[in-house]
Amino acid sequence: MTQINTENIVTLEVAKKDELSKFKRDLQESFAVAVIETFGSVSNGPIPSDEDIDASFNTPGAVIYHILSNGKKVGGAVVVIDEITQYNSLHLLFISKGEHSHGIGYKAWKAIEEKYPETKIWETHTPYFEKRNIHFYVNKCGFKIVEYFNKNHPDPHIPEGEDLPGGEDFFRFEKIMKK
Repeated sequence: MTQINTENIVTLEVAKKDELSKFKRDLQESFAVAVIETFGSVSNGPIPSDEDIDASFNTPGAVIYHILSNGKKVGGAVVVIDEITQYNSLHLLFISKGEHSHGIGYKAWKAIEEKYPETKIWETHTPYFEKRNIHFYVNKCGFKIVEYFNKNHPDPHIPEGEDLPGGEDFFRFEKIMKK
């Protein structure tokens, strides 16, 4: 009897410049799911905004990846690598609508970790209402919540008056890889 391997092989592929427009739309569609589930609609334009995504794309050290499952594009990530300090950031990670709950996100995260073995600390952020993300980062990937941004402790990186879903309530996570 022949056994069929149905396991997802998850890999990363650097996105090309001419693919960034579609990458951005796919990311916004993916992020919209949680916003709509929580707040009923995406009222003030796409989440994250085009400007926020472009800022991530253009951050010094940024690398933009497609996430592939068995060769099919199913998501993406933007990481920012600091070759000197090895204090690296996960700016954006998304799994395309309809591809959740197959372990792809976790495998993609592990592939990112493997690609950057010299990393001392990974950092990322997520809004307080994104319970699925909080579970993923803390319980699956081993991050720790290290800071809670709110009206009494605003994130110094977010411009005042920026209208974000759920307000300014965000968690900052770190994962210590090496001391």
